[in-house]
Amino acid sequence: MKIIFRLIILLIAINLNSCSKKVKEASVLKVVDQKEEMIVAYQEGIKYLDEGDAFYAAKKFLEAELLFPQSDWAPKSALMAAYSYYIQNYHSEAIYNLERFLKTYPKDQRMDYVHYLLGLCYYENIEGEKKDLQPLITAKKEFNYVINNYPNTDFALDAKFKIGLINDVLASKEMYLGRHYIKKEKWIPAINRFKNVLNEYETTIYAEEALHRLVEIHYKIGLENESKKYASLLGYNYLSSEWYKKSYKIFNQTYAKKEIKKEKTGVIKKFKKLFE
Repeated sequence: MKIIFRLIILLIAINLNSCSKKVKEASVLKVVDQKEEMIVAYQEGIKYLDEGDAFYAAKKFLEAELLFPQSDWAPKSALMAAYSYYIQNYHSEAIYNLERFLKTYPKDQRMDYVHYLLGLCYYENIEGEKKDLQPLITAKKEFNYVINNYPNTDFALDAKFKIGLINDVLASKEMYLGRHYIKKEKWIPAINRFKNVLNEYETTIYAEEALHRLVEIHYKIGLENESKKYASLLGYNYLSSEWYKKSYKIFNQTYAKKEIKKEKTGVIKKFKKLFE
């Protein structure tokens, strides 16, 4: 009886061991199949990208990521999908995938490129000073992140250049609003806008005009000393500027009259020559 019982236990153990081996073999085969499918999908993504079908390439890269999410290929596939959307100008899809990348692969070694590409997606939504500038503000934030965290990369170098262009657009928005407030004779909001240009975007081409507008407004509302202060600042930094000449005319009316008289005389002389 004991011998029979032992035989039964032995048979059960053999069957369990056999089943275990089959499960392990099936598991290995499944992983191998997934990896091969993932590589095929990734290679198809590269193929479509080379052929110019970036949208379908992105689909294949996302498919590759889903097939083998635990592999090192997964973050690479996700980033390639975002890049494919970007070059096709599907900025919303690119932004979605890049932000997902930041959450899913926070320790990836390509974070400098991720933040740079995210900045580019927002940056390329420039539409002029009359439009919503929030995308540019977000782009500036991403570029600053690259500059501060990856200062020695090519991405940081280009990010600095892009920020200069962004500041020009943001300053133009302030100038646009400031001029609008002047027309409405809303002096305080106008002054605040022009001061913003000097405080936040002093290296842009709009700094000269902003100083002149502050000279103009303060003189108009009777704050002559404040007006002279800005005129002196304008003269010190931009003595040969046309905006300084305009500011100078505000305080020296005779200079303005003489200049106007000369211009008229010149036109009259030219006009007379037609009849000589």
